[in-house]
Amino acid sequence: MDAREEEDSNDPRSRRDHILQKSRLSCTKCFDALWFCYSPVHQMQQYYRYGQFDNCGGKWSALVDCLVLKTKRSNEVEEILQGREKSKPHIWTYRTVEEAAENWWHMYHRFSDAHEADQKPKM
Repeated sequence: MDAREEEDSNDPRSRRDHILQKSRLSCTKCFDALWFCYSPVHQMQQYYRYGQFDNCGGKWSALVDCLVLKTKRSNEVEEILQGREKSKPHIWTYRTVEEAAENWWHMYHRFSDAHEADQKPKM
């Protein structure tokens, strides 16, 4: 790092600008996702997998939501995004040994041997 970069990194304004650049909301990803949703590749993939075309409703909602957030003040946007992040469920579900065994039984018992498939796990 040269002297100028070191100076810039200690400057509070450059830190604030850096934080603002990171926190700026960009709707480009939402628009790209919507654009791809209407592509023949995606539509054929959805038809092949699920037997119906995708109406892209979720992508429209995400884009409109992003554009609405763009009209709000930055502190409001920050609060809204933090609230959404906190309300998201955790990626992992923690279970007791009994709950895990029961869940495994419901999901995978059909892959067990025939004589084992008739018995539920005992914990």
